[in-house]
Amino acid sequence: MRVALTTLGCKLNATETSAIERRFAAMGHDIVEYGQPADLLVVNTCTVTEAADVECRKVVRKGLRAAPEARVVVTGCYAQLKPDAVLSIDGVSAVVGTASKISIPELADTIMQSPVPLRMVPPLNGQTLFAPARSSRVNTRTRAFLKVQDGCDYSCSFCTIPKARGPSRVMTLSDVRQELTAIAREGFHECVVSGINLGEYADAGGSHMIDLLHMIEAMDLPYRVRLGSIEPNTISDGIIEFLASSRTIVPHFHIPLQSGSDEILRRMRRRYNSTMYRSVVEKIIGRIPDAAVGIDVITGFPGETDHHARQTEQFLADLPWAYLHVFTYSERADTDATLMGGSVDVATRRERTRRLRQMSQQRTIEFHRANIGLVRTFLPEGYEAEYGCWTGWTENHVAVRLPGEPEMQKRPIRVRLVCEDGAALRAEVLDETSIEQPSLAEQVKT
Repeated sequence: MRVALTTLGCKLNATETSAIERRFAAMGHDIVEYGQPADLLVVNTCTVTEAADVECRKVVRKGLRAAPEARVVVTGCYAQLKPDAVLSIDGVSAVVGTASKISIPELADTIMQSPVPLRMVPPLNGQTLFAPARSSRVNTRTRAFLKVQDGCDYSCSFCTIPKARGPSRVMTLSDVRQELTAIAREGFHECVVSGINLGEYADAGGSHMIDLLHMIEAMDLPYRVRLGSIEPNTISDGIIEFLASSRTIVPHFHIPLQSGSDEILRRMRRRYNSTMYRSVVEKIIGRIPDAAVGIDVITGFPGETDHHARQTEQFLADLPWAYLHVFTYSERADTDATLMGGSVDVATRRERTRRLRQMSQQRTIEFHRANIGLVRTFLPEGYEAEYGCWTGWTENHVAVRLPGEPEMQKRPIRVRLVCEDGAALRAEVLDETSIEQPSLAEQVKT
């Protein structure tokens, strides 16, 4: 049958959607673009913000406009937390919880034949197994994503993820090795290793995050590895020292902050304070000066006064980083934050978000300028036919535009960053011999 899939939310969700897609294809089904005629629609949802819940209804309607007779399966975090609300959406045939989402291809026949909507949402507990997932659309040959950890044992007062994804669980080191080898065989040039709480990686054999990093380095992979978001309290001095000398893992860190005010951090029940956070970031930049540090911030959390907001802005102004991801706080049902006093009006939240995003734009410009004249490794990802340029990223997360022909192969290229070009840097190839040969990957493939 024809299957169309779509994703709302984080890159981890996208990775899991890709894994579901791959299983459908292996079973002989045809994968079509979402919004095209199909027999089965799969919507993988998020619930980080209220807008994501509303978006779920929109994408279901969009899919049914193109395929009015299709069966619709909704899965993901919103489906896990609000299965009855999902089943109330017109046209939904089944709601599948997060623990079962990877098995949707095997459940498809039951869903297609059922005369009534199905509710497949088993409880999440310590017995919930890790469901492996990696994205590997072989037609791109650029970046793959590998989920090595899922769930979270933290209790941040604003977060629904522990309830939506369950307790922390991981892929074993041996399975990680197999997946990384498969990614090499498929010819990718970068892999993002990710998880809901990546730094808390701990398998049943006693291996932890540092052991995972050592194993990745020892594999001598034919591609570069980028780490997903990692909590500051899980980044030890040993991890920083290891990454400072790594040949495989690139100098790019995404480290959630959420607030620069210790009082707000306590209300959020974060596991660090501003002093600890500053120490981690400064140690990273001290040992890896060209590293890009990205930061998550939430504005308008309950109890956040103008004083707290200014504390966050000042804290960020004094810290070395390359970009921000700024989120305007939205109330989430079943979180302790909704019971707290001091609600911030929406207009104030948005204004604080606007100011931080403006700060982020300026800081990214400064980070880019600091890289002008330097030699980096650029990985082409998309082509702008209008400008005759390839776009992509360097190892340290500098956005790049490189003039070239559309037939140019998507493989790592040594370039010099020469000048600003809009929101990116213009680059030039050093010489033909600087094009890195994918010999190891080709050997693995053949």
